[in-house]
Amino acid sequence: MDVKAATRAIKQGEISPVYLLYGTEKYQMNEFASFLVEQTLTQEERDFALVHYDLSDTPLQAVVEEAEMVPFMVPRKLIMVQDASVFTAGKDQSKLEHRVEALLEYMKNPADYSVLVFIVNHEKLDERKKIVKEIKTKGTLLSFMPLGSEDLLKWVSKKAKERECTLQEGAAETIVRNAGTQLQTLSAEIDKLCLYAGRGGVIGVDVVEELIARSTEQNVFALVEDIANLRVDRALGIFYELLKQKEEPIKIAALIARQFRIIMQVKDLGGQSYSQQQIASQLGLHPYAVKIAGEQGRKFQAAQLKQILSRLGTLDYQMKTGAIDKVLGLELFLLRLAA
Repeated sequence: MDVKAATRAIKQGEISPVYLLYGTEKYQMNEFASFLVEQTLTQEERDFALVHYDLSDTPLQAVVEEAEMVPFMVPRKLIMVQDASVFTAGKDQSKLEHRVEALLEYMKNPADYSVLVFIVNHEKLDERKKIVKEIKTKGTLLSFMPLGSEDLLKWVSKKAKERECTLQEGAAETIVRNAGTQLQTLSAEIDKLCLYAGRGGVIGVDVVEELIARSTEQNVFALVEDIANLRVDRALGIFYELLKQKEEPIKIAALIARQFRIIMQVKDLGGQSYSQQQIASQLGLHPYAVKIAGEQGRKFQAAQLKQILSRLGTLDYQMKTGAIDKVLGLELFLLRLAA
């Protein structure tokens, strides 16, 4: 079952006795958990019916005992369990003994007055574990992974619409390019933009550029984009702006090298017919970053990218040994790229 199907089922009153939420997209995971609370408990019931546990300081069997205990003054209780590393392949760092068999036994006949929600901030579960298989069969297992590049832009537009404002063409992409791909950050920036535009307002690219300041990483991202499109004047403008912000030239050079390394890796994996999602998973990147790196990679030959990375390696050595002035060295590097 996917998240949309689970959401529909909850709205129809079909509540699973056990939910296992996992993935790296914490914002959406928390949104789903909040939605589950809103749909199953009234505001008045939450003081008695909403229970939180953390398996880093509470044994799993204590959570099961809570689920078996009849709720007080409410018809149903919701038990949220964080740090559920018992479902992953990694080692449990806590010194507690978690008796997984207690949960397995509970799953045979779960209480109809309790809903267990396990939250695992991890990319993968250990599919070999019996408890994972049991929840997949008798409960609801939901994955929350980063949105694909197109889905991310749709999500941004949808969030703006929910806040009763409209994004002009290109505005959603500019928001992502300036603010990054973290949904929590994007949500806050959309709130700010819609507050500025007012109810029914329209947000253009110019407003986004004015109100959303880029981080150092996003500035380097834009700088490399300008290099790829031979816009050396704009690339230098971003570089000088970073210097005004007291950013260390060695750090800027390292970030430029990282982006070119990503471009080369994406280009190489794309040439091996890997999909955008597969490349993202392989490199530990967001799919949107892979999409942009792929677009940038089409502007360079593989040999050019290797040469650029070699130059950056030499520049790094020269800057750190004092063989060249750090600012002058980066200026010359950028000018040579456009030559």
